[in-house]
Amino acid sequence: MMREIRKYGDPVLARTADPVVEFDTELKRLVDDMFETMYAAPGVGLAAPQVGVSKRLFVMDCSTKDGVQERLALINPEIVSTEGSQVGDEGCLSFPGIYFQVDRPQRVIARAQDVKGNWFDIDTTDLSARCILHENDHLNGIVFISHLSALKRDLIKRKIKKRIKAGDW
Repeated sequence: MMREIRKYGDPVLARTADPVVEFDTELKRLVDDMFETMYAAPGVGLAAPQVGVSKRLFVMDCSTKDGVQERLALINPEIVSTEGSQVGDEGCLSFPGIYFQVDRPQRVIARAQDVKGNWFDIDTTDLSARCILHENDHLNGIVFISHLSALKRDLIKRKIKKRIKAGDW
């Protein structure tokens, strides 16, 4: 089932999400709904707060053209370590049509649970690393514009206000 993606300004995006404690059919349904919503948007990652659920989980799929699958649900994720640096265009489904250059670590090692509650580790780079860090930020009430200068943040906020007035937000 498709879920509504919450846009910047919605209070759920500014809160720290609660840990997932129940690994049941309701959680599995939420994860399935989030994948469906993410693919339809389209995007490569989607955090539960972005669909109005203040829980510590996100889905991602940074599959490559050469067929390497990366469809993952990370529940109660923890960032173990990061290294390096990469600067690249970053957008967010909660900021439709807005993209900026963001500096993120090149490599991420994270630990998370799957839909059954089993712990696993992921060691990844490039887009997948960027995605994990971006979505994990959502779980802590942080949005991607927080990584920009105050001037760029103000520019984005002004664009959003104009779009709200125009009925396009």
